[in-house]
Amino acid sequence: MHLGYVLLNCDLGAEEYIVEELKQIPEIKNAYLTFGAYDIIAEIHANSQEDFEKTVSSKIRKLARVVSTMTLNVVNPE
Repeated sequence: MHLGYVLLNCDLGAEEYIVEELKQIPEIKNAYLTFGAYDIIAEIHANSQEDFEKTVSSKIRKLARVVSTMTLNVVNPE
């Protein structure tokens, strides 16, 4: 299993919409609104590094109203 987090910035006012869209993606186990430099944090559990990368590039980054992302890969998850 591959574990990681994606920090997202989105258009003003789109935060709740994007969290609901993220929750529809099977690889995303949790998505939270945050205060600070990023608007949302999403936790991803994927079967492989390749599946993880596809989730980020093909599913998350292509959501409407997502402005930017930062991906954090967990090293050696338990």
